[in-house]
Amino acid sequence: MFLLAMRSIRHHPGRFLATLLSAFLGAAIIMTFNSLHDTAAQDGVDPTSAETLSTAAGVVGGYGTLLVFFAVASTLTVNVRQRAAELALLRCSGATPAQLGRMVVGEAVAVALVGAALAIGPAMLGGQALLEVFQDSGQVAESVDHSFGPIALMTGIGITLLASAGAAFLAVRRATRGHERRGGARKFLAYAALLTGAASVSSTFVFSATDAALMAPPAYGAILLSVGFALRAPRLLEGVLDRLPLSGASGWLAVRNLRERAGHLAGILMSLILFAAVATATLTMQAVESDAVEASGLTKSVDAKNLETLNFTVVGIIAVFVCVMLVNSLYAATSYRAREFGQQRLAGATPGQVLGTVGAETLILTVTGVLFGMVAALAGIVPFTVVRTDGVLPGEAYGIGAAVVAIAAAVTLGTSLVTARRMLRTPAVGAVAVAS
Repeated sequence: MFLLAMRSIRHHPGRFLATLLSAFLGAAIIMTFNSLHDTAAQDGVDPTSAETLSTAAGVVGGYGTLLVFFAVASTLTVNVRQRAAELALLRCSGATPAQLGRMVVGEAVAVALVGAALAIGPAMLGGQALLEVFQDSGQVAESVDHSFGPIALMTGIGITLLASAGAAFLAVRRATRGHERRGGARKFLAYAALLTGAASVSSTFVFSATDAALMAPPAYGAILLSVGFALRAPRLLEGVLDRLPLSGASGWLAVRNLRERAGHLAGILMSLILFAAVATATLTMQAVESDAVEASGLTKSVDAKNLETLNFTVVGIIAVFVCVMLVNSLYAATSYRAREFGQQRLAGATPGQVLGTVGAETLILTVTGVLFGMVAALAGIVPFTVVRTDGVLPGEAYGIGAAVVAIAAAVTLGTSLVTARRMLRTPAVGAVAVAS
């Protein structure tokens, strides 16, 4: 099966590009920040600089691990589902589910290893640039030199390989078992995240307005709530579709397609929810905190500066990573539908009607993801604002929320429509024949 996996990669490299890019970006993020652990562990680094570097590495390293798993899982799930016919043929030829699992896991690990190796150089440069950011803001001494050592390498390569192997195993397991089981573990994790997130958000009211740790409970609570919503993405999408009053051919067909592909689109919806929640909650709470400090006439402490830098860095990384993940997943999911688009055109649909259907589908997905992401974000923003300023909904939330919505819509609609238009350039008969 290992030889079959290597042959599959060699003969069909295009199908693994999305997975390779996800592994590359994930490993680069993890190694970039974990190199700060290597830097902090050097001899001669003062305690304040070491604490700043270790805190940044620990916080963002945790986010990075979660992002890598979500990204690789999303792309691998699409990849495995697109190969359903190939896997079924192998089953008919005598391959067991265990053998298919080893083949897919072997492919994922090999691709992830290449991605992690390619990420070493960019991670070195990224770690150096990140250290300079901390030094320019006065949070780390100028005398500290960047170090890229065993912690960065072991965590970057190890986490990427484990995430890829785990995501591939789960994807092929679902594909080979079909709909025999409903995923009790996923439901349990979703409700656990929602309950823990609600408890974390509620604990905000225990803190005082000037408490240094005030932002932590609502921020982590919003993230956990978004994870819970993300894990229930197919169910949330079905609930939204049940309440949509769409009419017209494109609207009806979009709802029908989304119902049939709700499970396939879970990764895209998860990405949208996480992006909207984390970006909106973090940036809004940081803006409220900065405005409150400025209004009081006080200067920010070193810890406050560290937190601000971390918040902006985390949001920037998540925004870039999730946008790339969305582009990967949407491109793979849309390009796979070439035969479907060809069949629709042979049945009488015009290219404009096909694009209209794709646009309606993507718009529904975007609205659903952003809606539940904003709910999770507001669950953290409102308690924080009440305790910090005695207000309820800060004015900063409107501008930041609008920017997040605009970015999400531009990425999803742009990728889906551009990819669909490209697929429509192939004549309908040719698209059906090639995909068959």
